[in-house]
Amino acid sequence: MSQKCARLALEDGTVLRGISVGADGESIGEVVFNTSLTGYQEVFTDASYNGQMVVMTNPLIGNYGVNPDDEESRAPSLRGVIVREMSRQPSNFRSCEPLDDYLARHGVVGISGIDTRAVTKLLRVEGSLKGLISTSEDSDEALVERARSWEGLGGQDMVKEVSCEGQELWEQGFNSPFSACFKDNRTAERLGEGLEIVAFDYGVKYNILRILYEMGFKVHRVPADTTAEQVRELNPDGVFLSNGPGDPEGLPYAIETIRALIGEYPIFGICLGHQLTGLALGGRTEKLRFGHHGGNHPVLNTRTGKVEISVQNHCYAVVPDSFESDQVEPYFINLNDQTLEGLYHREFPLFTVQFHPEAAPGPNDFTFLFDDFARMIRSAKPLPAIPEIWESPARV
Repeated sequence: MSQKCARLALEDGTVLRGISVGADGESIGEVVFNTSLTGYQEVFTDASYNGQMVVMTNPLIGNYGVNPDDEESRAPSLRGVIVREMSRQPSNFRSCEPLDDYLARHGVVGISGIDTRAVTKLLRVEGSLKGLISTSEDSDEALVERARSWEGLGGQDMVKEVSCEGQELWEQGFNSPFSACFKDNRTAERLGEGLEIVAFDYGVKYNILRILYEMGFKVHRVPADTTAEQVRELNPDGVFLSNGPGDPEGLPYAIETIRALIGEYPIFGICLGHQLTGLALGGRTEKLRFGHHGGNHPVLNTRTGKVEISVQNHCYAVVPDSFESDQVEPYFINLNDQTLEGLYHREFPLFTVQFHPEAAPGPNDFTFLFDDFARMIRSAKPLPAIPEIWESPARV
């Protein structure tokens, strides 16, 4: 079978030639790199990548195909896939479809045969760049110019494209023992039994919802633009704020809603939910040079002194010294660059994390945070002064 040529054009003038994978055509987005060794399907279906093109640093992608159990959203929303080598003949008993065919079916443009190490080194020096993947015959100069002219993600609302359209009751747990990254006695304990929560969908990963459901929570999944008054009508015991794509400052409606709910309900936020909470509490956010994307980021738990390995996918961070209130405390710190990876409130039942405790893919060091959310709801109090009080047997 003949392979179609494709090109990757970056705003700095770099043009790389390779082989087209996925759909034919052209796509523009922000180019970032992900260092995960496995879990490419979970990465590509993470709605937090909406508006971005992902360079996978692992050189071989697609070798175990794709299957419906590993999807983290209804469809991939990323703008493009950039790999060194794409396996077109997967070998795995769970595989239902080659990754190349899956991307084509969902209209995702990609390119293989690229020196991904060189691209990653470029992004580490220059920062995330606007990029374009194209199978057209236009000149290199024209492709670069189109990449440069893209407006970018700053200040844009990328959440509206990936949030659910209406309120729904989530009633799906783990479909397969191979898709469950939460297989320990926390689900057996069912700490959420009898509790109802509202889960704001800013692009929520399915594994978060699966975990909450398996814990026994009654989960009301609601659109990103749900108002505080609509939350009150549901009369939940707690509120969850999900991950999602883009610049948190592009979501003033979400910030306003969260600000109205703080102190009224116990709140747990992840990723974009963490950033939005930081803004709602009066803090600031900043864009990182090339972001954090991968499954091997060490973070320090300031409450226990422990160092644990986290899964991360974000380009923005909350500025730790931007809060006027002395009630907001740092919870986790990234040991690679000292950025803020979590916060908690000393007066209100509220804590948030920048990383992904649900993994999918990646290590499961932080699944205890879902336990703490349930316990915080039941106590209706801030995190306890002595963290060990809430440690479950599975964590010891």
